[in-house]
Amino acid sequence: MKKFSVLAFLSVCLLSFQKPAPFDLKSSINRGKEVYTNYCVSCHMEKGEGLEDVYPPVAKSDYLMADKKRSIVQVLKGVTGEIKVNGKTYNGDMSGFDLTDQEVSDVLNYIRNSFGNKGGTVTPAEVKAARK
Repeated sequence: MKKFSVLAFLSVCLLSFQKPAPFDLKSSINRGKEVYTNYCVSCHMEKGEGLEDVYPPVAKSDYLMADKKRSIVQVLKGVTGEIKVNGKTYNGDMSGFDLTDQEVSDVLNYIRNSFGNKGGTVTPAEVKAARK
């Protein structure tokens, strides 16, 4: 019994020193497509083009790509009032969404790396920090 306990303890210790797996952006983007479909597509449309004069596009969006933290906060808490996207002013409301850190990370990775956007990674840790 002692041998098993010692081996179990050593296994746990060794696992705790392993480096965490690198963030898998491709998997995050794939999961994010489902989140986008469930929460975003009704306003921002299937191809991210938005609805003219009502909902801004997320496709090739200068506003979205300009500030990653702002995008995180807006998914979490929403946004109200004027914003300028690709030179056009929109004045409306977007409610925040009750999503996990992983879901926010995934949907933003999908949007920021689709629809003609070329963005970096949004990690769940960045979302967690933005919640504060």
